[in-house]
Amino acid sequence: MHKSKLLLALPAFVVAVFFFALAIPNVHTETYKLEKYSTAPETIRSPITIENKHKTEQQLREVTQSVEDHYTISEDITEERLRMVSEIYDVVEETKTQGENLTKEEQITMIESLLTDELSEGLPTEVFLPLLRVDQPSLNESQQLLETLLHNYFKEGVQGSEVEGLERRIQLKVQYSETPSHLKRVISDIGTFALVENSLFDPEKTDTAIKKAAATVEPVMIRAGEVIVAEGATITGDIYDDLLLTGLLDQQRNLLPSIGLAMFAILLGAIMYAEYRRAVKKDNWTVHHLFISAFVSVLVIALMKVFSLFGSMEQPVYYLVPAVTGVMIVKILCSERFAIVLAVVYSLMACLLFNGQLAGALHATAGMYLLLSQLAGIFFLTQSKDRLSIVSASAGVAFTNICAILFFLFISFEKYSWTEVFLYSGYGVSGAFLSAVLTLGFLPFIETGFGVLSDQKLLTLASPNHPLLRKILVEAPGTYHHSVMVANLSESACESIGAHGLLARVASYYHDLGKTVHPHYFIENQMGMRNPHDFLEPEQSAEIIINHPYDGARMLKKSKFPDEIIDIAKQHHGTTLLKYFYYQAKEMNEDTKEDDYRYPGPKPQSKEAAIVCICDSVEAAVRSLIHPTEGKIKKIVKSIVEDRMLDGQLDDSNLTFNELKTMETAICETLQGIFHSRIEYPETKPLVKEAK
Repeated sequence: MHKSKLLLALPAFVVAVFFFALAIPNVHTETYKLEKYSTAPETIRSPITIENKHKTEQQLREVTQSVEDHYTISEDITEERLRMVSEIYDVVEETKTQGENLTKEEQITMIESLLTDELSEGLPTEVFLPLLRVDQPSLNESQQLLETLLHNYFKEGVQGSEVEGLERRIQLKVQYSETPSHLKRVISDIGTFALVENSLFDPEKTDTAIKKAAATVEPVMIRAGEVIVAEGATITGDIYDDLLLTGLLDQQRNLLPSIGLAMFAILLGAIMYAEYRRAVKKDNWTVHHLFISAFVSVLVIALMKVFSLFGSMEQPVYYLVPAVTGVMIVKILCSERFAIVLAVVYSLMACLLFNGQLAGALHATAGMYLLLSQLAGIFFLTQSKDRLSIVSASAGVAFTNICAILFFLFISFEKYSWTEVFLYSGYGVSGAFLSAVLTLGFLPFIETGFGVLSDQKLLTLASPNHPLLRKILVEAPGTYHHSVMVANLSESACESIGAHGLLARVASYYHDLGKTVHPHYFIENQMGMRNPHDFLEPEQSAEIIINHPYDGARMLKKSKFPDEIIDIAKQHHGTTLLKYFYYQAKEMNEDTKEDDYRYPGPKPQSKEAAIVCICDSVEAAVRSLIHPTEGKIKKIVKSIVEDRMLDGQLDDSNLTFNELKTMETAICETLQGIFHSRIEYPETKPLVKEAK
């Protein structure tokens, strides 16, 4: 419990500390001390042009150190090692031809006489004996396999650090090849012997690359009139070295503004912490949501600080601030309520950050403007599932910004020209659309970096043009149609109980991706062909069928799919029994174990996974009906749900009995819509015109 509270407090603490650090200059009258690490009392410019050699050398070191070592593939080594392999097989063939009637010892002697010294020292003669006992086709196949593997590795280049790993890969590839089992060890030994480093470090190329990179580094010059240190900036050691004159102004700093700022930062952090606690309890937030909100908050605070540096109390640069980016991202990835809370927090921060660094001043107009702008962004972003809605929302934000700007200008005591009115209105429009651009730009990286699956990401994966969906459609068209049907059923079932319907739909599209490994071993893809399972033993058939969820999960993981979709693909059969092949095997052997014909699992761990599991079976069962009726459909759905429940497949899914009953109804209604009866049209007969 203590750790969970600390975890909730950490993001709020980070945001508060970051805000405190950036807002310090806004609450203090700057003090000056022209020595290292002090604050500059005024903007100091260089009177001459001179090279900053220290920075030039630093950049040169950074550039040259970033140059990677260059390697050259030695064709001589490649040809030599491949020649050795060829020589080994030539010796074997010659021994088989000339020493067919020789004894084992005589054959060994003959091999030793034919081998070169390097081969004799590198390989024991006994290694060749298994090769003498195989037929010529097998010998040729093993040679071709070995030479192909070595050629591929040598072609890519083998570095010394890679030899050991590639040797293991050779052993694995040989092990899983169709080579006779008694030859696999021999071929592996020859392969590991022949595999050596052929990608050698090339000092000349590396040196040339370093020189080329160094040539791109231009001297860092301090130009005459260039600002060495801006007013209020810290005088670092480098800056101090560049200054020709220094002046001192020692003044004790008042700590009360810092204390007040700390209290303000703590208050804002406490607001965030309180909302975190509520969201974790009621909205099932995870640690990802907490740190997304912290990251976005740091981003927005940094943006406001950067923009504030280019303005003052009189220059309204805050009209350009894309603060709406933060609340849009939070609404999409976290919740609308928390986005509203952050809109208030950011607006309060803006009052201080845009005070023109006038100690004790607050810019209420900046805070009110950004609050209205952010609330508009939250309001107009109605469909977070569609990225186009972000652009549409920015149009609403732009309109709100213009209205707010006109309001502030018209009620002001100052007189603004129409040029300024249009200019500031343009600021508001630019800020709105900049918010949309930043939201669209940051959203994919935040989703990936924090492992959050958004509706927009799901919609991207649901595109029929996705390569993996195209793969299913082309290689397993029956499976593709089945997956689409399961997706419709799963989405309606999820939405009926408040689960994530879009996640279930997209996961259903990919849940049988593993069937593309052996598409014709699944009945929906056979299309009139002879069932290949007729030629296999039950355990072989079961192995192929059982592997498909895990093959699919591996393919999805390789394609960097979200964990939620990978988990559903892996769990959609749970630990169910392959009854057909189990009973078939049982007839052949009474000692057949049931566990050998069950999926390894795990069982569905979420409501969405459990629903996909049920809908997968329901769709297949209903599709097998010749004349599906409402009664038959209800009976099948109820039977499958009860079977999964009694088999314990739903134990870890958190589905309640009421939810099961509700989703049963939703599934039946969807199936009845799909398999509704149609009018049987009478056969048309050609009309014959009567002769007159």
